[in-house]
Amino acid sequence: MEKNTSGDSAVVETATFQAGQTGGDEAELARMGYKQELKRELGLLQNFGVSFSIISVITGIPSLFLYGLNTGGPVVMVWGWVVASFCTMLVGLAMAEVCSAHPTSGGPYFWAAMLSNPSDAPLASWVTGWFNLLGQVAVTTGISFACANFLSTACTLKSSFVPTPNSTIGIYAAVLVTQGLINTFGVQLLHYLNNLSVWWHAVGTFSLVVAILAKAPTHQTGRFVFQTFIDGTGVDGSVGWGARASNAYVVVIGVLMAQYTLTGFDASAHMTEETRNAAMSGSIGIVMAIGVSAVLGWFLILGLLFSIQDLDRTIASETGQPVTQIFLDTVGENGAIVLMVIVIGAMYFCGTFSITSNSRMMYAFARDGGIPGHKFFAKVDDKWKSPIRTVWLACTLSFILGLPSLGSSVAFSAATSIATIGLYISYGIPIALRVIYRDRFQRGPFHLGKFSYIVALGAITWIAFISIVFILPQINPVNSQTLNYAIVAVAIVVVYSTGFWVISARKWFTGPVKQIKEEEKVVNSHESDS
Repeated sequence: MEKNTSGDSAVVETATFQAGQTGGDEAELARMGYKQELKRELGLLQNFGVSFSIISVITGIPSLFLYGLNTGGPVVMVWGWVVASFCTMLVGLAMAEVCSAHPTSGGPYFWAAMLSNPSDAPLASWVTGWFNLLGQVAVTTGISFACANFLSTACTLKSSFVPTPNSTIGIYAAVLVTQGLINTFGVQLLHYLNNLSVWWHAVGTFSLVVAILAKAPTHQTGRFVFQTFIDGTGVDGSVGWGARASNAYVVVIGVLMAQYTLTGFDASAHMTEETRNAAMSGSIGIVMAIGVSAVLGWFLILGLLFSIQDLDRTIASETGQPVTQIFLDTVGENGAIVLMVIVIGAMYFCGTFSITSNSRMMYAFARDGGIPGHKFFAKVDDKWKSPIRTVWLACTLSFILGLPSLGSSVAFSAATSIATIGLYISYGIPIALRVIYRDRFQRGPFHLGKFSYIVALGAITWIAFISIVFILPQINPVNSQTLNYAIVAVAIVVVYSTGFWVISARKWFTGPVKQIKEEEKVVNSHESDS
Protein backbone atom coordinates (compact mmCIF):
# COMPACT_ATOMS: atom_id res chain seq x y z
CA MET A 1 0.00 0.00 0.00
CA GLU A 2 1.46 3.36 -1.02
CA LYS A 3 1.86 5.90 1.74
CA ASN A 4 0.34 9.36 1.18
CA THR A 5 3.06 11.89 1.96
CA SER A 6 1.35 15.01 0.61
CA GLY A 7 0.21 16.09 4.08
CA ASP A 8 3.71 15.60 5.51
CA SER A 9 5.20 17.55 2.61
CA ALA A 10 2.81 20.45 3.27
CA VAL A 11 3.84 20.49 6.91
CA VAL A 12 7.53 20.46 5.98
CA GLU A 13 7.05 23.24 3.42
CA THR A 14 5.14 25.36 5.94
CA ALA A 15 7.80 24.81 8.59
CA THR A 16 10.55 25.63 6.08
CA PHE A 17 8.74 28.82 5.00
CA GLN A 18 8.26 29.93 8.60
CA ALA A 19 11.89 29.16 9.42
CA GLY A 20 13.04 31.21 6.45
CA GLN A 21 10.70 34.00 7.42
CA THR A 22 11.99 33.94 11.00
CA GLY A 23 15.57 33.95 9.74
CA GLY A 24 14.84 37.04 7.69
CA ASP A 25 13.27 38.73 10.72
CA GLU A 26 16.32 37.92 12.83
CA ALA A 27 18.60 39.28 10.11
CA GLU A 28 16.54 42.48 9.99
CA LEU A 29 16.75 42.76 13.78
CA ALA A 30 20.50 42.21 13.61
CA ARG A 31 20.72 44.97 10.99
CA MET A 32 19.22 47.31 13.59
CA GLY A 33 21.80 46.09 16.11
CA TYR A 34 19.84 43.66 18.29
CA LYS A 35 19.99 39.98 19.13
CA GLN A 36 16.90 37.77 18.89
CA GLU A 37 16.14 37.19 22.59
CA LEU A 38 12.33 37.11 22.68
CA LYS A 39 10.48 34.10 21.27
CA ARG A 40 9.29 34.89 17.74
CA GLU A 41 6.04 32.92 17.41
CA LEU A 42 3.28 35.45 16.66
CA GLY A 43 1.62 35.79 13.27
CA LEU A 44 -0.31 38.70 11.77
CA LEU A 45 -3.56 37.75 13.52
CA GLN A 46 -1.87 37.59 16.93
CA ASN A 47 -0.04 40.87 16.35
CA PHE A 48 -3.33 42.53 15.35
CA GLY A 49 -5.03 40.86 18.31
CA VAL A 50 -2.73 42.49 20.88
CA SER A 51 -3.49 46.02 19.63
CA PHE A 52 -7.17 45.22 19.09
CA SER A 53 -7.42 43.88 22.64
CA ILE A 54 -5.69 46.94 24.09
CA ILE A 55 -7.82 49.41 22.13
CA SER A 56 -10.80 47.35 23.39
CA VAL A 57 -13.86 49.46 22.57
CA ILE A 58 -15.83 47.47 25.13
CA THR A 59 -13.37 48.73 27.76
CA GLY A 60 -12.92 52.37 26.79
CA ILE A 61 -16.53 53.23 25.91
CA PRO A 62 -18.28 51.79 29.00
CA SER A 63 -15.61 53.09 31.37
CA LEU A 64 -15.99 56.68 30.09
CA PHE A 65 -19.68 56.53 29.18
CA LEU A 66 -20.71 58.73 32.12
CA TYR A 67 -18.00 61.23 31.17
CA GLY A 68 -19.33 61.24 27.60
CA LEU A 69 -22.96 61.79 28.64
CA ASN A 70 -21.99 64.74 30.84
CA THR A 71 -19.43 66.23 28.46
CA GLY A 72 -21.36 66.94 25.30
CA GLY A 73 -23.85 64.08 25.47
CA PRO A 74 -24.94 61.83 22.57
CA VAL A 75 -24.12 64.23 19.71
CA VAL A 76 -20.48 64.53 20.82
CA MET A 77 -20.21 60.82 21.62
CA VAL A 78 -21.50 59.78 18.19
CA TRP A 79 -19.86 62.32 15.90
CA GLY A 80 -16.79 62.79 18.08
CA TRP A 81 -16.14 59.09 17.59
CA VAL A 82 -16.28 59.48 13.80
CA VAL A 83 -13.86 62.43 13.82
CA ALA A 84 -11.48 60.79 16.30
CA SER A 85 -11.52 57.53 14.33
CA PHE A 86 -10.61 59.28 11.07
CA CYS A 87 -7.81 61.29 12.68
CA THR A 88 -6.53 58.27 14.58
CA MET A 89 -6.33 56.36 11.31
CA LEU A 90 -4.07 59.11 9.96
CA VAL A 91 -1.82 58.65 12.99
CA GLY A 92 -1.90 54.88 12.59
CA LEU A 93 -1.02 54.97 8.89
CA ALA A 94 1.90 57.32 9.53
CA MET A 95 3.11 55.10 12.39
CA ALA A 96 2.68 51.94 10.33
CA GLU A 97 4.98 53.33 7.63
CA VAL A 98 7.70 54.03 10.20
CA CYS A 99 7.13 50.68 11.95
CA SER A 100 7.68 48.85 8.68
CA ALA A 101 11.06 50.52 8.28
CA HIS A 102 12.12 49.84 11.88
CA PRO A 103 10.31 46.76 13.33
CA THR A 104 11.62 46.57 16.90
CA SER A 105 10.17 46.39 20.42
CA GLY A 106 11.48 49.86 21.16
CA GLY A 107 8.79 51.29 18.90
CA PRO A 108 8.47 55.09 18.92
CA TYR A 109 11.62 55.87 20.94
CA PHE A 110 13.77 53.75 18.61
CA TRP A 111 12.14 55.35 15.58
CA ALA A 112 12.85 58.82 16.97
CA ALA A 113 16.56 58.00 17.17
CA MET A 114 16.67 56.52 13.66
CA LEU A 115 14.81 59.46 12.10
CA SER A 116 16.81 62.26 13.77
CA ASN A 117 20.07 63.86 12.94
CA PRO A 118 22.74 61.64 14.56
CA SER A 119 23.69 64.47 16.93
CA ASP A 120 20.10 64.88 18.11
CA ALA A 121 19.18 61.20 18.19
CA PRO A 122 19.89 60.54 21.91
CA LEU A 123 17.71 63.46 23.07
CA ALA A 124 14.87 62.61 20.69
CA SER A 125 14.98 58.98 21.77
CA TRP A 126 15.13 59.89 25.47
CA VAL A 127 12.15 62.27 25.45
CA THR A 128 10.03 60.00 23.22
CA GLY A 129 10.80 56.99 25.40
CA TRP A 130 9.70 58.70 28.59
CA PHE A 131 6.45 59.97 27.07
CA ASN A 132 5.73 56.51 25.70
CA LEU A 133 6.48 54.97 29.10
CA LEU A 134 4.13 57.47 30.79
CA GLY A 135 1.36 56.69 28.32
CA GLN A 136 1.91 52.94 28.61
CA VAL A 137 1.67 53.04 32.40
CA ALA A 138 -1.37 55.35 32.37
CA VAL A 139 -3.27 53.28 29.81
CA THR A 140 -2.75 50.16 31.94
CA THR A 141 -4.00 52.15 34.91
CA GLY A 142 -7.11 53.28 33.05
CA ILE A 143 -7.89 49.77 31.78
CA SER A 144 -7.31 47.76 34.96
CA PHE A 145 -8.86 50.41 37.22
CA ALA A 146 -11.97 50.35 35.02
CA CYS A 147 -11.99 46.57 35.39
CA ALA A 148 -11.87 46.98 39.18
CA ASN A 149 -14.68 49.55 39.07
CA PHE A 150 -16.92 47.30 37.00
CA LEU A 151 -16.12 44.33 39.24
CA SER A 152 -17.18 46.44 42.23
CA THR A 153 -20.39 47.41 40.46
CA ALA A 154 -21.12 43.81 39.44
CA CYS A 155 -20.75 42.76 43.09
CA THR A 156 -23.60 45.09 44.05
CA LEU A 157 -26.06 43.17 41.86
CA LYS A 158 -28.15 40.78 43.96
CA SER A 159 -26.09 41.59 47.05
CA SER A 160 -25.73 44.20 49.79
CA PHE A 161 -22.14 45.04 48.86
CA VAL A 162 -21.40 48.78 48.80
CA PRO A 163 -18.16 49.76 47.01
CA THR A 164 -15.79 52.25 48.65
CA PRO A 165 -12.61 53.85 47.31
CA ASN A 166 -10.58 51.55 49.58
CA SER A 167 -12.32 48.38 48.42
CA THR A 168 -11.96 49.41 44.78
CA ILE A 169 -8.22 50.02 45.23
CA GLY A 170 -7.95 46.58 46.82
CA ILE A 171 -9.73 44.97 43.86
CA TYR A 172 -7.52 47.00 41.51
CA ALA A 173 -4.39 45.63 43.20
CA ALA A 174 -5.72 42.08 42.90
CA VAL A 175 -6.48 42.58 39.21
CA LEU A 176 -2.96 43.86 38.53
CA VAL A 177 -1.37 41.00 40.48
CA THR A 178 -3.26 38.33 38.55
CA GLN A 179 -2.51 40.04 35.23
CA GLY A 180 1.16 40.20 36.25
CA LEU A 181 1.16 36.50 37.12
CA ILE A 182 -0.28 35.60 33.71
CA ASN A 183 2.46 37.65 32.03
CA THR A 184 5.05 35.95 34.24
CA PHE A 185 4.11 32.27 34.17
CA GLY A 186 1.59 32.11 31.37
CA VAL A 187 3.68 33.46 28.50
CA GLN A 188 3.11 30.24 26.56
CA LEU A 189 -0.64 30.80 27.01
CA LEU A 190 -0.62 34.38 25.75
CA HIS A 191 -0.76 33.13 22.17
CA TYR A 192 -4.02 31.30 22.88
CA LEU A 193 -5.40 34.00 25.17
CA ASN A 194 -4.76 36.48 22.37
CA ASN A 195 -6.94 34.51 19.95
CA LEU A 196 -9.62 34.10 22.62
CA SER A 197 -9.50 37.82 23.37
CA VAL A 198 -10.10 38.78 19.74
CA TRP A 199 -13.21 36.61 19.56
CA TRP A 200 -14.37 37.70 23.02
CA HIS A 201 -14.20 41.36 22.02
CA ALA A 202 -15.79 40.93 18.59
CA VAL A 203 -18.54 38.44 19.43
CA GLY A 204 -19.08 39.84 22.93
CA THR A 205 -19.59 43.40 21.70
CA PHE A 206 -21.94 42.30 18.92
CA SER A 207 -23.97 40.05 21.24
CA LEU A 208 -24.21 42.76 23.91
CA VAL A 209 -25.58 45.35 21.50
CA VAL A 210 -28.06 42.93 19.93
CA ALA A 211 -29.28 41.85 23.38
CA ILE A 212 -29.98 45.35 24.73
CA LEU A 213 -31.56 46.57 21.49
CA ALA A 214 -33.78 43.49 21.24
CA LYS A 215 -34.90 43.57 24.87
CA ALA A 216 -35.21 47.34 25.40
CA PRO A 217 -38.87 48.23 26.22
CA THR A 218 -38.50 51.45 24.23
CA HIS A 219 -35.84 53.06 22.07
CA GLN A 220 -34.54 56.60 21.92
CA THR A 221 -35.22 58.59 18.77
CA GLY A 222 -32.66 59.32 16.11
CA ARG A 223 -32.91 62.98 17.06
CA PHE A 224 -31.84 62.16 20.63
CA VAL A 225 -28.92 59.97 19.56
CA PHE A 226 -27.54 62.12 16.74
CA GLN A 227 -28.41 65.68 17.84
CA THR A 228 -28.77 65.95 21.64
CA PHE A 229 -26.15 68.09 23.36
CA ILE A 230 -25.70 67.89 27.16
CA ASP A 231 -23.48 70.02 29.35
CA GLY A 232 -23.14 68.36 32.73
CA THR A 233 -19.68 69.69 33.47
CA GLY A 234 -20.80 71.85 36.39
CA VAL A 235 -20.87 70.44 39.92
CA ASP A 236 -21.87 71.72 43.37
CA GLY A 237 -24.46 74.06 41.88
CA SER A 238 -22.03 75.68 39.45
CA VAL A 239 -22.75 76.22 35.76
CA GLY A 240 -21.03 73.99 33.23
CA TRP A 241 -18.21 74.99 30.94
CA GLY A 242 -20.72 75.64 28.18
CA ALA A 243 -22.13 78.58 30.13
CA ARG A 244 -18.82 79.70 31.61
CA ALA A 245 -16.81 79.43 28.38
CA SER A 246 -18.63 78.03 25.33
CA ASN A 247 -20.26 74.86 24.08
CA ALA A 248 -17.31 74.42 21.74
CA TYR A 249 -15.10 73.95 24.81
CA VAL A 250 -17.37 71.15 26.00
CA VAL A 251 -17.28 69.54 22.56
CA VAL A 252 -13.50 69.42 22.33
CA ILE A 253 -12.92 68.03 25.82
CA GLY A 254 -15.78 65.58 25.21
CA VAL A 255 -13.76 63.87 22.47
CA LEU A 256 -11.65 62.30 25.25
CA MET A 257 -13.96 59.28 25.45
CA ALA A 258 -13.30 58.40 21.81
CA GLN A 259 -9.64 59.30 21.73
CA TYR A 260 -8.74 57.47 24.95
CA THR A 261 -10.45 54.35 23.63
CA LEU A 262 -8.50 54.53 20.36
CA THR A 263 -5.06 54.30 21.99
CA GLY A 264 -2.55 51.53 22.56
CA PHE A 265 -2.14 50.40 18.97
CA ASP A 266 1.61 50.90 19.26
CA ALA A 267 1.45 47.47 20.91
CA SER A 268 1.77 45.98 17.43
CA ALA A 269 5.13 47.74 17.13
CA HIS A 270 6.29 46.64 20.58
CA MET A 271 5.47 43.01 19.70
CA THR A 272 7.37 42.99 16.38
CA GLU A 273 10.38 41.19 17.86
CA GLU A 274 7.99 38.34 18.65
CA THR A 275 6.17 38.48 15.27
CA ARG A 276 6.97 36.70 12.02
CA ASN A 277 7.29 38.87 8.89
CA ALA A 278 7.49 41.79 11.32
CA ALA A 279 8.07 44.54 8.77
CA MET A 280 4.60 43.95 7.30
CA SER A 281 2.69 42.25 10.13
CA GLY A 282 3.37 45.02 12.67
CA SER A 283 2.21 47.74 10.26
CA ILE A 284 -0.89 45.88 9.12
CA GLY A 285 -1.66 45.04 12.74
CA ILE A 286 -1.73 48.76 13.62
CA VAL A 287 -4.02 49.74 10.75
CA MET A 288 -6.34 46.75 11.14
CA ALA A 289 -6.74 47.30 14.88
CA ILE A 290 -7.77 50.93 14.38
CA GLY A 291 -10.14 50.19 11.49
CA VAL A 292 -11.96 47.26 13.10
CA SER A 293 -12.18 49.09 16.45
CA ALA A 294 -13.58 52.22 14.80
CA VAL A 295 -16.49 50.31 13.22
CA LEU A 296 -17.17 48.15 16.27
CA GLY A 297 -16.97 51.11 18.64
CA TRP A 298 -19.51 53.20 16.72
CA PHE A 299 -21.85 50.20 16.69
CA LEU A 300 -21.49 49.91 20.49
CA ILE A 301 -22.08 53.63 21.13
CA LEU A 302 -25.22 53.67 18.98
CA GLY A 303 -26.54 50.52 20.62
CA LEU A 304 -26.07 51.91 24.13
CA LEU A 305 -27.56 55.32 23.32
CA PHE A 306 -30.63 53.94 21.56
CA SER A 307 -31.24 51.63 24.54
CA ILE A 308 -31.31 54.35 27.24
CA GLN A 309 -34.71 54.25 28.95
CA ASP A 310 -34.51 57.22 31.31
CA LEU A 311 -31.64 59.65 30.71
CA ASP A 312 -31.65 61.25 34.17
CA ARG A 313 -31.79 57.88 35.93
CA THR A 314 -29.02 56.56 33.70
CA ILE A 315 -26.71 59.48 34.45
CA ALA A 316 -27.48 59.41 38.20
CA SER A 317 -27.54 55.61 38.45
CA GLU A 318 -27.17 54.17 41.95
CA THR A 319 -24.72 51.67 40.48
CA GLY A 320 -22.37 54.50 39.57
CA GLN A 321 -22.14 53.16 36.02
CA PRO A 322 -24.67 54.32 33.39
CA VAL A 323 -23.86 51.30 31.22
CA THR A 324 -24.85 48.99 34.07
CA GLN A 325 -28.10 50.92 34.43
CA ILE A 326 -28.80 50.45 30.73
CA PHE A 327 -28.28 46.70 31.19
CA LEU A 328 -30.66 46.63 34.18
CA ASP A 329 -33.33 48.62 32.34
CA THR A 330 -33.20 46.46 29.21
CA VAL A 331 -32.38 42.86 30.15
CA GLY A 332 -33.09 42.80 33.89
CA GLU A 333 -30.77 41.95 36.75
CA ASN A 334 -29.88 38.40 35.65
CA GLY A 335 -29.22 39.54 32.10
CA ALA A 336 -27.20 42.50 33.42
CA ILE A 337 -24.91 40.13 35.32
CA VAL A 338 -24.23 38.18 32.10
CA LEU A 339 -23.49 41.36 30.14
CA MET A 340 -21.27 42.67 32.95
CA VAL A 341 -19.27 39.44 32.76
CA ILE A 342 -18.73 40.08 29.03
CA VAL A 343 -17.54 43.64 29.71
CA ILE A 344 -15.35 42.69 32.68
CA GLY A 345 -13.80 39.80 30.75
CA ALA A 346 -12.91 42.14 27.90
CA MET A 347 -11.42 44.64 30.34
CA TYR A 348 -9.37 41.91 31.97
CA PHE A 349 -7.99 40.68 28.65
CA CYS A 350 -7.31 44.28 27.67
CA GLY A 351 -5.34 44.98 30.86
CA THR A 352 -3.39 41.72 30.57
CA PHE A 353 -2.17 42.54 27.07
CA SER A 354 -1.54 46.15 28.01
CA ILE A 355 0.95 44.89 30.59
CA THR A 356 2.45 42.62 27.92
CA SER A 357 3.01 45.60 25.61
CA ASN A 358 4.13 47.85 28.47
CA SER A 359 6.72 45.36 29.68
CA ARG A 360 8.19 44.95 26.19
CA MET A 361 8.58 48.69 25.78
CA MET A 362 10.23 49.00 29.22
CA TYR A 363 12.50 46.06 28.47
CA ALA A 364 13.62 47.61 25.19
CA PHE A 365 14.14 51.03 26.81
CA ALA A 366 16.12 49.44 29.66
CA ARG A 367 18.17 47.46 27.13
CA ASP A 368 19.24 50.80 25.69
CA GLY A 369 19.99 52.33 29.11
CA GLY A 370 16.95 54.64 29.32
CA ILE A 371 15.53 53.48 32.68
CA PRO A 372 17.18 53.83 36.12
CA GLY A 373 18.49 50.40 37.08
CA HIS A 374 18.49 49.46 33.42
CA LYS A 375 20.93 46.56 33.88
CA PHE A 376 18.46 44.94 36.27
CA PHE A 377 15.42 45.48 34.06
CA ALA A 378 17.07 44.60 30.73
CA LYS A 379 16.77 40.91 31.47
CA VAL A 380 14.82 38.23 29.61
CA ASP A 381 14.07 35.19 31.76
CA ASP A 382 15.87 32.16 30.33
CA LYS A 383 13.05 29.74 31.09
CA TRP A 384 9.99 31.79 30.15
CA LYS A 385 11.59 33.95 27.42
CA SER A 386 9.81 36.98 28.88
CA PRO A 387 11.03 40.24 30.50
CA ILE A 388 9.51 39.33 33.88
CA ARG A 389 11.15 42.17 35.80
CA THR A 390 9.57 44.83 33.61
CA VAL A 391 6.22 43.04 33.87
CA TRP A 392 6.20 43.77 37.60
CA LEU A 393 7.65 47.24 37.11
CA ALA A 394 4.66 47.98 34.84
CA CYS A 395 2.20 46.62 37.43
CA THR A 396 3.80 48.62 40.25
CA LEU A 397 3.86 51.93 38.41
CA SER A 398 0.26 51.45 37.23
CA PHE A 399 -0.88 50.81 40.79
CA ILE A 400 0.86 53.97 42.03
CA LEU A 401 -0.78 56.05 39.30
CA GLY A 402 -4.18 54.77 40.43
CA LEU A 403 -3.74 55.86 44.07
CA PRO A 404 -5.03 59.46 43.57
CA SER A 405 -8.50 57.93 43.07
CA LEU A 406 -8.66 57.66 46.87
CA GLY A 407 -9.00 61.44 47.13
CA SER A 408 -10.10 62.71 43.72
CA SER A 409 -13.47 62.43 42.02
CA VAL A 410 -11.97 62.90 38.56
CA ALA A 411 -8.86 60.75 38.98
CA PHE A 412 -10.01 58.19 36.45
CA SER A 413 -10.68 60.66 33.65
CA ALA A 414 -7.35 62.32 34.49
CA ALA A 415 -5.57 58.97 34.13
CA THR A 416 -7.19 58.52 30.71
CA SER A 417 -6.02 62.00 29.71
CA ILE A 418 -2.49 61.13 30.80
CA ALA A 419 -2.57 57.92 28.78
CA THR A 420 -3.83 59.71 25.69
CA ILE A 421 -1.37 62.60 25.89
CA GLY A 422 1.66 60.48 26.78
CA LEU A 423 1.11 57.93 24.04
CA TYR A 424 0.18 60.36 21.30
CA ILE A 425 3.13 62.68 21.97
CA SER A 426 5.39 59.64 21.71
CA TYR A 427 3.67 58.77 18.43
CA GLY A 428 3.95 62.34 17.15
CA ILE A 429 7.68 62.90 17.68
CA PRO A 430 8.91 60.20 15.23
CA ILE A 431 6.17 61.11 12.74
CA ALA A 432 7.29 64.76 12.85
CA LEU A 433 10.94 63.73 12.44
CA ARG A 434 9.96 61.57 9.49
CA VAL A 435 8.45 64.71 7.88
CA ILE A 436 11.37 66.98 8.72
CA TYR A 437 14.00 64.54 7.44
CA ARG A 438 11.83 62.89 4.79
CA ASP A 439 14.62 62.86 2.20
CA ARG A 440 16.63 60.47 4.39
CA PHE A 441 13.76 58.14 5.26
CA GLN A 442 14.35 54.56 4.06
CA ARG A 443 10.94 52.99 3.49
CA GLY A 444 10.00 49.51 4.54
CA PRO A 445 7.68 47.18 2.59
CA PHE A 446 4.61 49.02 3.95
CA HIS A 447 4.50 52.60 2.69
CA LEU A 448 1.93 55.20 1.62
CA GLY A 449 3.59 56.43 -1.55
CA LYS A 450 2.61 59.96 -2.57
CA PHE A 451 0.14 60.22 0.33
CA SER A 452 2.86 59.75 2.94
CA TYR A 453 3.63 63.41 3.53
CA ILE A 454 0.06 64.71 3.73
CA VAL A 455 -1.03 61.85 6.02
CA ALA A 456 1.89 62.57 8.36
CA LEU A 457 1.03 66.30 8.48
CA GLY A 458 -2.58 65.47 9.33
CA ALA A 459 -1.43 63.13 12.10
CA ILE A 460 0.91 65.74 13.60
CA THR A 461 -1.81 68.41 13.58
CA TRP A 462 -4.28 66.15 15.37
CA ILE A 463 -1.73 65.08 18.00
CA ALA A 464 -0.84 68.70 18.74
CA PHE A 465 -4.55 69.51 19.14
CA ILE A 466 -5.42 66.70 21.56
CA SER A 467 -2.22 67.19 23.58
CA ILE A 468 -3.47 70.68 24.50
CA VAL A 469 -7.16 69.84 24.85
CA PHE A 470 -6.82 66.96 27.28
CA ILE A 471 -4.88 68.88 29.93
CA LEU A 472 -7.68 71.47 30.18
CA PRO A 473 -10.08 71.46 33.19
CA GLN A 474 -12.98 69.07 32.70
CA ILE A 475 -15.19 70.02 35.67
CA ASN A 476 -16.30 73.48 36.88
CA PRO A 477 -15.38 74.79 39.43
CA VAL A 478 -11.75 73.71 39.54
CA ASN A 479 -10.58 72.70 43.01
CA SER A 480 -8.49 70.00 44.67
CA GLN A 481 -11.25 67.44 44.03
CA THR A 482 -11.87 68.29 40.38
CA LEU A 483 -8.38 69.23 39.17
CA ASN A 484 -7.40 67.48 35.96
CA TYR A 485 -4.07 66.24 37.27
CA ALA A 486 -3.00 65.14 33.79
CA ILE A 487 -1.12 68.44 33.62
CA VAL A 488 0.81 67.46 36.75
CA ALA A 489 1.82 64.04 35.42
CA VAL A 490 2.79 65.44 32.02
CA ALA A 491 4.77 68.26 33.70
CA ILE A 492 6.64 65.72 35.83
CA VAL A 493 7.70 63.79 32.74
CA VAL A 494 8.71 66.98 30.89
CA VAL A 495 10.72 68.27 33.87
CA TYR A 496 12.29 64.90 34.58
CA SER A 497 13.16 64.02 30.99
CA THR A 498 14.58 67.43 30.10
CA GLY A 499 16.05 68.24 33.53
CA PHE A 500 17.73 64.88 34.02
CA TRP A 501 18.95 65.07 30.43
CA VAL A 502 20.68 68.39 31.04
CA ILE A 503 22.10 67.37 34.42
CA SER A 504 23.25 63.86 33.66
CA ALA A 505 21.75 61.72 30.88
CA ARG A 506 23.26 63.70 28.01
CA LYS A 507 26.68 62.55 29.22
CA TRP A 508 25.95 58.83 29.00
CA PHE A 509 22.68 58.08 27.16
CA THR A 510 23.53 57.50 23.52
CA GLY A 511 20.16 56.30 22.28
CA PRO A 512 19.54 52.74 21.06
CA VAL A 513 22.52 50.57 21.97
CA LYS A 514 23.92 48.23 19.36
CA GLN A 515 24.09 44.72 20.83
CA ILE A 516 25.56 43.36 17.61
CA LYS A 517 28.62 44.88 15.97
CA GLU A 518 28.75 45.48 12.24
CA GLU A 519 30.87 42.43 11.51
CA GLU A 520 28.47 40.21 13.47
CA LYS A 521 25.55 41.58 11.41
CA VAL A 522 27.23 40.40 8.22
CA VAL A 523 27.83 36.92 9.65
CA ASN A 524 24.24 36.64 10.88
CA SER A 525 22.91 37.84 7.53
CA HIS A 526 24.94 35.22 5.65
CA GLU A 527 23.81 32.50 8.05
CA SER A 528 20.16 33.52 7.55
CA ASP A 529 20.56 33.46 3.77
CA SER A 530 22.10 30.02 3.88
